[in-house]
Amino acid sequence: MEPVIEFKDYSFRYKSQSEPTIHDVNLKIFPGEKVLFLGPSGSGKSTMAHIINGLIPCSYQGESKGSVRVNGKNPAEMGVFGMSKHVGTVLQDTNGQFIGLTVAEDLAFALENDDVPQEEMKKKVNEVAEIVDMVPFLRHSPSALSGGQKQRVSMGGVLVDDVEILLFDEPLANLDPATGKRTIVLIDEIMKEKDLTVIIIEHRLEDVLYRDVDRVVVFNDGTIVADEKPDEILSGDILAEQGIREPLYVAAIKHAGLKIKPEDRPQHIETMNIEPYREGVRNWIKSVRAKAPKEKKETVLSIRNLSFAYQADEPVLDDISVEITKGEMISLVGRNGAGKSTLASLISGFYRPDKGEILLNGKDITPLSVMERGEKIGFVMQSPGQMISKPMIREEVGLGLQVRKVPEAEINRKVDETLKICGLYPFRNWPVSALSFGQKKRVTIASILVMDPEILILDEPTAGQDYKRYTDIMEFIRKLNEELGITIIMITHDMHLMLEYTDRTLVLTDHRILKDDTPANILTNEELSERAFLKKTSLYDLAMRCGIEDVSGFAERFIEFEKEMRGGKRE
Repeated sequence: MEPVIEFKDYSFRYKSQSEPTIHDVNLKIFPGEKVLFLGPSGSGKSTMAHIINGLIPCSYQGESKGSVRVNGKNPAEMGVFGMSKHVGTVLQDTNGQFIGLTVAEDLAFALENDDVPQEEMKKKVNEVAEIVDMVPFLRHSPSALSGGQKQRVSMGGVLVDDVEILLFDEPLANLDPATGKRTIVLIDEIMKEKDLTVIIIEHRLEDVLYRDVDRVVVFNDGTIVADEKPDEILSGDILAEQGIREPLYVAAIKHAGLKIKPEDRPQHIETMNIEPYREGVRNWIKSVRAKAPKEKKETVLSIRNLSFAYQADEPVLDDISVEITKGEMISLVGRNGAGKSTLASLISGFYRPDKGEILLNGKDITPLSVMERGEKIGFVMQSPGQMISKPMIREEVGLGLQVRKVPEAEINRKVDETLKICGLYPFRNWPVSALSFGQKKRVTIASILVMDPEILILDEPTAGQDYKRYTDIMEFIRKLNEELGITIIMITHDMHLMLEYTDRTLVLTDHRILKDDTPANILTNEELSERAFLKKTSLYDLAMRCGIEDVSGFAERFIEFEKEMRGGKRE
């Protein structure tokens, strides 16, 4: 069988760089395969994708060596438009992919460009809408859809061209766990129904493996360091060596000192042969020290009977009440559109509640402005680009103090002090544009931290980050919590983050707080996870299959062991 994609001794260097981003790559992908591209940020995964769909060299110029063929064509010669007839690309940020004012218009865009007759166009749009299950939403605006629905429209938009290859660039990054799971199912179903070749670039390995993958190609430093079947990859040590997060059940078995064999089919915990590992896991978990409960402190934030609606008779939040104590690390979770960001915006003062009150240290802050609340409550948005407005790091971090007319000498002192805490002092005179995404994230946190807040709200602090950057950011946030005593509230879709770093989880569903409990209790509750669009941890499945009764305790002790392993143990 001839490969549908083939790289031969291929290297590429961007025009602005002195060294190649990818070099000496040899890779064959065959028709009907589903291949996962895995690797840390900067490893070359996205560059490979840009070569396959023609963005390199059309949009990103540089120098290449060797050869690449996609469906027998040279992408550099075909260009982006030519390659779009063969390769359908679904971006991480689906908002950047929408053209039409309605879903139907968006699905029809490529057909209009090809001057397809209207009747044929309508028929094709309906066929594709049915495949991606969006027929009831054809007249809706794409901007009014949920994250999962937007993902489906993006898929439909590339399917109308009858492409042979689907390329997904981090399709799960902005989706809640249950919607992410359904997205993986949909990709699998479309692939089989239309006999497509699929390439997925994603950091959330365990979620992608919910459906079978033929091969996992691991990149680092611009080269392929592994190209094997998932069972082979999970059995070896390549993921840990490359700083990639292993599925939790795989990590737990390995922590128990057990060697996983590929013939036991570890790709899925539900069907893996667990018999050789059962006793080892049971004995290991008995030796792991349980976490000491945190000492209860006084209340810092009280939310009482809070209700809010953007439109009358369509409540987003209904009678929300919760108490948060000083120094807590709390995760706020729930499906896309559950109201998590709305609640954070109400706390920060961007919106006014229709009913109820918010108390900070016992005082009602409902009448206070955003600026007044900002002295005590900091809100760090998901994307640094949403917050950063100054070109230089020092200017950006000191902006809030400048607006408050703090004397210049005091601004300089506080900015320097904050930059040291955030590990940014060596870059203090750098332009923000020269920083990595993770460093920019720290700049946005520093610009809030300089105001001495009591509470820090973070919206998806690790979205789209590889495991190393995820760990760097989260260990930094943990340090702020433990050493400075700042109360942290994190809005997240990352169940691993919730389990590893937070002491308490608020589950927001159906306009209310459905559950307020420990992360381990929530993520080992199958019924609750399903209702709240979460994803029960694979530690639950491992514990059940090993006959461990205290499933929540198993999950908690596993996390404590992981913290000790990386030197992040809490007293």
